[in-house]
Amino acid sequence: MKWIISTLFLTLSMSVQASCVILLHGLARSDYSMEKLGDELSQAGFSIVNQSYPSREYPIERLAELAIVPALKKCSIGQPVNFVTHSLGGILVRQYLSQHSIENLNRVVMLGPPNKGSEVVDKLGAVPGFHFINGDAGMQLGTSEVSVPNELGEAHFDVGIIAGTRSINWILSFLIPDTDDGKVSIENTKLVGMNDHIEMPVTHPFMMRNDQVIAQVVHYLKRGEFERH
Repeated sequence: MKWIISTLFLTLSMSVQASCVILLHGLARSDYSMEKLGDELSQAGFSIVNQSYPSREYPIERLAELAIVPALKKCSIGQPVNFVTHSLGGILVRQYLSQHSIENLNRVVMLGPPNKGSEVVDKLGAVPGFHFINGDAGMQLGTSEVSVPNELGEAHFDVGIIAGTRSINWILSFLIPDTDDGKVSIENTKLVGMNDHIEMPVTHPFMMRNDQVIAQVVHYLKRGEFERH
């Protein structure tokens, strides 16, 4: 009996260690914002690729290629590939998968993704300086039917989504209907075809550094669902 348990544990450990996790940061952020998350995932036995990309310099279609193509090359041949994304990073994954397939794609966890866009872009996109600060990609994240997130369609891959319910920017929250994380409403994080969705009392800018969020990311990557008490 002990031998069977030991064998199962070893098999599970090898499976986790063989998995590559690509981290994609959000708009106007850098790979530094994902470092704590990467360190925790590494300690959990995953192989980490913390990929930076110039989020303010190109539209989403170009950014998806610039970020994901080199990241995939850093994963070992045959490794299961996972993504953990913050905000815009999740839209890049959707954009890439709308044009390409990833043979060993396993699971995706999105943190605060504007999957249906953000009302902040709708209402502030024409304000002088908005494009300068957020770039072409930021301008593509509105809620209209022709915005990039809404044109990408439903998910055909295993994805779990974490939505924040707290805000430190009451001005932006005033522009967003219902509960939000300061940038995206809970409703607009959702995606048709998603496997799981959970709400947590965290803010958009800092959710990726929250210990409870990180624990949920690890749980989803290992089990394909979020932990509910």
